[in-house]
Amino acid sequence: MKTKYLIATAVCLMPTIACAAIPYRAQQNRMPAASAPDGRDAEALARMHRFYVGGMYDFSMWQSRTDKNDIHASGKNTSSFEAVAGIRVYDTFRLEANYVRTRAKWNGFSLDGDTGFINAIVDARIDNLYRLFYKQHLVPYVGVGAGLSWNKATDAHIDDKIRPALAAMAGLGIELGEYFTIDLGYRYTYMFTPKFDVISDLAPTAHQFRAGARVNF
Repeated sequence: MKTKYLIATAVCLMPTIACAAIPYRAQQNRMPAASAPDGRDAEALARMHRFYVGGMYDFSMWQSRTDKNDIHASGKNTSSFEAVAGIRVYDTFRLEANYVRTRAKWNGFSLDGDTGFINAIVDARIDNLYRLFYKQHLVPYVGVGAGLSWNKATDAHIDDKIRPALAAMAGLGIELGEYFTIDLGYRYTYMFTPKFDVISDLAPTAHQFRAGARVNF
């Protein structure tokens, strides 16, 4: 008899227990997902300033070459300018396009070209999530690039006017506020040989020292 009373009591209490669990489940569903505090994550800067443009002054030291016929081309120093446009994928990684007005000189002849590079650049920026003061004013970087150069020669003839080019770079960005960055860097540039008639197998190669600025928006 007592067993029957216990079973009947349990059956009557089941709806009450089920209704009591509903607010608890609803409260669990309303809890927000965990997120990085104050937006300080690996894309915080990239979200605020995804794009940038800028300009650079290039001081180029062109390397010399002596071919198998003992014909020597002595490299000279030249100056040129370039335009820069980039996009930040993350705070620590960006893609950059460069248009470079190339001017290379050797004793007796020279080369002028319009060169375009696409660069992949890694910024040595401490991720925002782990920064102590959030802002980082000195940002070293390294990168590599590849592109094409459209060339013409003075006092020489070239067989291939359009040549591939490669680059490796390193530098330092000095951030003056969130909108303006001074860029100081070095780039090693290698162009596949345009096949000069005055010297064989001369691939225009230069050490370039660069200075300029970027505007972030």
